[in-house]
Amino acid sequence: MDIITRTFEDDGYIPNNPFYPVILYKGALAGRESETEMVFNENGWLNSWTNGVFNYHHYHSNTHEVLGVVSGTAVLKLGGENGEEVAVEAGDVVLLPAGTGHKRISASPDFKVTGAYPDGADYDTKTGQTLERPQVMENIKHTGIPENDPVLGKNGPVHEYWNTR
Repeated sequence: MDIITRTFEDDGYIPNNPFYPVILYKGALAGRESETEMVFNENGWLNSWTNGVFNYHHYHSNTHEVLGVVSGTAVLKLGGENGEEVAVEAGDVVLLPAGTGHKRISASPDFKVTGAYPDGADYDTKTGQTLERPQVMENIKHTGIPENDPVLGKNGPVHEYWNTR
């Protein structure tokens, strides 16, 4: 498994996260894609679902989100319009800190992800509308570090890369 981090600036629409980087776990669950939801749930990342990724920029201001690719391939744009396109494939996991914009640019017909939230948080969905601020900025500011990494529990990269503010 390779760990890649990316940090994105607030672009005036999509706030992204000023404290924590996106963590991409390349190949973290390769060969174990059918266990993605179970792995997340065992690590306390609940309120899980399996589907695709919206084809428009959106983010969640009140919780972090983990996406595990269970089948297919896709190109996701992370960080809003000025962000970065990232290719993902089955077995990859993307950990999005609260406020991080994401959208699907393209995908294979069989593309599916499982998403989950720390402690089963009920997530909001925001799209960068002016009226969303300043409340979303307060939400992001108060979304702390999860107890467990969604993939590796107590010893995962979230504890290394999200350990300071």
